[in-house]
Amino acid sequence: MARIAFHLEIEDGKREEYRTKHENVPEALESAYLDSDAGLQTYSVFEKDGHVFGFMEVDDPEAIQDVMDNSEAQADWAEEMSGITVETDDSWMEEVYRMV
Repeated sequence: MARIAFHLEIEDGKREEYRTKHENVPEALESAYLDSDAGLQTYSVFEKDGHVFGFMEVDDPEAIQDVMDNSEAQADWAEEMSGITVETDDSWMEEVYRMV
């Protein structure tokens, strides 16, 4: 199982809007991830002071990347989040330590 993490920032003054949007994540977006061949086990998003940390456990990172890059539901969500999050390079973070 692969462990994937990412970091992004929220635009100044958009923190509450970001949090509110995540109270009603579209079912189509959740289905795109859960129904993919990625074997998604966990997907959590944490936020503090405008910094967002996302974490996933998946069987197939390439399949989850395909959902992120090519699903209509993800494209719709990205459009909805446009102007709320700061544009980033969208790269996954490297795990440097893990205690089991």
